[in-house]
Amino acid sequence: MHRIDVGLAERSYPIHIGRQLFTSLPTLLTDLPGQLCIITNATIAAHYLKPLQAALPESATVIVHEIADGEHAKSISSYGEIMDALIAASFNRDCAILALGGGVVGDLAGFVAATFQRGVDFYQLPTTLLAQVDSSVGGKNAINHPGGKNLIGAFYQPRAVVISTDCLTTLTTRDYACGLAEVVKYGIIYDAQFFAWLEQNAAALNAREPEALAYAICRSCEIKAEIVAADEREQGQRALLNLGHTFGHAIEAEYYTSWHHGEAVAAGTVVAAQYMLQHDELTSADYQRILALLQTFGLPVRAPQLTEAKWQQRMQRDKKVQAGRLRFILPTRIGHAELRTVTDWPGVWQAIRAVTETTR
Repeated sequence: MHRIDVGLAERSYPIHIGRQLFTSLPTLLTDLPGQLCIITNATIAAHYLKPLQAALPESATVIVHEIADGEHAKSISSYGEIMDALIAASFNRDCAILALGGGVVGDLAGFVAATFQRGVDFYQLPTTLLAQVDSSVGGKNAINHPGGKNLIGAFYQPRAVVISTDCLTTLTTRDYACGLAEVVKYGIIYDAQFFAWLEQNAAALNAREPEALAYAICRSCEIKAEIVAADEREQGQRALLNLGHTFGHAIEAEYYTSWHHGEAVAAGTVVAAQYMLQHDELTSADYQRILALLQTFGLPVRAPQLTEAKWQQRMQRDKKVQAGRLRFILPTRIGHAELRTVTDWPGVWQAIRAVTETTR
């Protein structure tokens, strides 16, 4: 088992990474309160709910709230239903929320925890690779609004993150690849050596070999922990974690039934890289390495068709927009990226068109 600490003074917390960790919860989480609410979905519950319940204190009052599977479940109505369940069960400020699932479950559960009784403890138990390396760490929690993704939320840190890598054996190939998109991101924005390691170990990662997978998760969490500790509320460096996300969220908003988050981020990363390539700020060699690695992991490197007006409309709702001006995370080389305000819309549109699918 590996332990990584997210250093945030009084809000610091551990990330535990290993196999079969749900059975070890009594030793990992020694201060669980007497009222516990597990938020999950039916797909995850079928695999992991019973083992989790068996590991919880027998004296605890435990309720389970299952949400629908998919991004649409991260909604105002789902949030309201959970609040109703907590109030009906007479839960108080000493309760805790356990998020058992992927990014949708974790984001929703975290926002519930941040706002119920003005804030209660919560624990992240991520079951997808994407959640394990990204959304479960850092305390960004949110629900969606019809006007855009993650527009209603809060910065609220968990008490601990427990990553049980054996959960990844039940992931579909597509969902597993979506997690690898976020892993690749860390190499692009922060660690050129890690990117090279991913290139060298791509076959092992595609085969879900335990040792390679454990290292990829640990290094990803280490990088995110370092960035979050330096910039908890995304005032500067933490924005780098959004590489590809401004473009990706626009894709997700328009194609939420057919594009998953990791796929949209992969395509968005290529758009950002293409923009820098066109401006001679990213070498062709680095651009091709990014494309090749994403393709090796089965991720899309072309964006779907959207009108210019739709791209602009969706991206103007991005949380990085400042004074009406678009800001993007742009890679200058593998291992380094920058947050920049971009007023050159024709250049952005040219980059989008260069990597847009001709058919769908």
